[in-house]
Amino acid sequence: MYTLSCYAVEPTLKVMAQTILVIDDDKDIRDMIIFVLEEAKYEVTASGEAKVLNSINDINPDLILMDNWLTEWKSDANGEQLSRGLKSDPATSHIPVIIISAVSNIKEIAESGLANAYLKKPFDAATLLAIVKKHIK
Repeated sequence: MYTLSCYAVEPTLKVMAQTILVIDDDKDIRDMIIFVLEEAKYEVTASGEAKVLNSINDINPDLILMDNWLTEWKSDANGEQLSRGLKSDPATSHIPVIIISAVSNIKEIAESGLANAYLKKPFDAATLLAIVKKHIK
């Protein structure tokens, strides 16, 4: 005698991790952000230089976290200006940008740069994750 068993097979859906581009010239801060975001299952591309924005179409980020003062950037552009450029370009205007800085006028800098939000240094992991979750699509 043979027994036939039927099992319902659920299709497995591969969920693509959301990609976050992190640009901060401070390696310790960049490494902490990477660690926190990867632990939260985000895919992270990180750089200490804003030149990584030249590859934005290849990276295709869902969100950008960018320091306002990038000392290694070989131009006069800062995070505020780079954010304004991203938000003014129809090809990248849909990408949420969060500017990170320790300056006291970070709110005004973010507004001037058309950024979606700002994150004031120092910050903790919970604050970082909360602002990312709020703005990532």
